Amino acid sequence: MELRQLRYFVAVVEEANFTRAAERLHVAQPGVSAQIRQLERELGQELLDRTGRAVRLTEAGRAVLPYARAALAAVEGARLAVDELTGLMRGRVAVGVVTSLPHRLLPDLLAGFHVEHPAVEIHLSEANSDRMVRDLLDGRLDLAFLGLAGDPPPGLAVQVVIDEEMALVVAPDDPLVGADPAPITVLRDRAVMSLPHGTGLRAVLENACAAAGFAPRVTFEVADPGMLAELAARGLGVTLVPRSLVDHYAGRLRAVEIGGADLRGRIVLAWRAEGPVSPAARALIERARALFPPGPAS
Repeated sequence: MELRQLRYFVAVVEEANFTRAAERLHVAQPGVSAQIRQLERELGQELLDRTGRAVRLTEAGRAVLPYARAALAAVEGARLAVDELTGLMRGRVAVGVVTSLPHRLLPDLLAGFHVEHPAVEIHLSEANSDRMVRDLLDGRLDLAFLGLAGDPPPGLAVQVVIDEEMALVVAPDDPLVGADPAPITVLRDRAVMSLPHGTGLRAVLENACAAAGFAPRVTFEVADPGMLAELAARGLGVTLVPRSLVDHYAGRLRAVEIGGADLRGRIVLAWRAEGPVSPAARALIERARALFPPGPAS
């Protein structure tokens, strides 16, 4: 059994496709297939189900996967430990971010980290909060800026970056203007626009409506809060956006006060609370926590 075989196996599992895994590994696809077949012969079991459009784990594959990841992490950790002793930090850090993160926050963090540790490779990806929680717990991300509507998921440590009131906004000629404060039930029969499932803002909306005994009728889903505000300004429905965004649409949007509902959202730094952490990831987490001290921020 070779580390290369384990690395190829993990890549195929994460990409659910041999071609994408080969592109990620910068090797030819037949070489990936051959090495995984050799690994399966070594173990005496098929690890991957290749019959469908997407490659899936077999029962044996599910049993082997955590050990393959642990072996690769142990080898990487040994190499990084030696680098750390010699004063040279190398490696790779993976950062996730939600679309709604203010643009000013991330460049300062990553640029400063790159200046201090130029040999560390930084990978940045964008996804919804639910996906990033899974990626953090699985070790695919080291640090993430994600939205939360409640308590942090088990296994993650968090530090609040932004804690902000959400505002229900409509076009200036909407019937709700002047009727506030209004109960959250005014949304029961309205077309509502929102971020997709798995985002913090969507969870704030759905939690508030569920507490009032109904589910919102979401007719538009977009990934950018600014687009939600623009659509609402054109009279296409009502939406929930961060309060700070309303000022950018002065004269084009009206905020409607909602009584009796907890409409607050948070963006947090999140990282794994337990398990091995590479020196590079530890340095990035420490820098992020120092750059964004805990406490409410607008």
